[in-house]
Formats: sequence, structure tokens, C-alpha cells
Amino acid sequence: QVQLVESGGGLVQPGGSLRLSCAASGSRFSVYTLAWYRQAPGEQREWVARITTGDNTAYADSVRGRFTISRDNAKATVYLQMNSLKPADTAVYYCFASYNRPYWGQGTQVTVSS
Repeated sequence: QVQLVESGGGLVQPGGSLRLSCAASGSRFSVYTLAWYRQAPGEQREWVARITTGDNTAYADSVRGRFTISRDNAKATVYLQMNSLKPADTAVYYCFASYNRPYWGQGTQVTVSS
């Protein structure tokens, strides 16, 4: 059983930055595929970024060049560095992990507003 706990969300002005963290339980974190998703009010959940066990990364077009996903296997944590934030980035951000099953965190709110 894998549990994921997000942190680092909050209120930020347009153009600002936030760094989200997701700490995972379990002893096999290094073999998880990890991703971030987000969901704005009234919208469907959107894939944002993913990182593989080999540290290959991929990003949605809407965040490429602004967001960076990374992982620290020793700390069993995945990060999402978000720069140049826009109001359209406002959403609940969810951590995702896949090993032999999919797992989801409970989400952390990111609000980009003046």
C-alpha cells in the first residue's frame, strides 16, 4: 500500500513561483513512475508532468518551460517546481504514483491571483 502526501501549495501572485512536494510511503519508491495532475473548479483532471524510474521527464504543453518535475529517491519524494505562474495554473494539484497499481494523493490547492 502506497500513501502520497502533497505539500507546498498556497497563494501566489502572477509571475511568482511555488515548489510542491509529495512524500510517499513504502520501500520501493525508486521503481515508481511519478506524475503530477491538476484539476480546476468545474474542469476535468489534467495531466501536468511525469518522471520515470530512469529520470526521463515529460510535460504538458501548457507548462513546458515553466514547470520542472524531479525526484529524490533517498527521501522518497517527488517535486514540482512551478515558475512564471499564471492565473490559469490555479487548480488543486495531485500527486500520482504507479508501481503495480495507481495511487493518488489528496491534493494541494494552488491559487495564482493578484
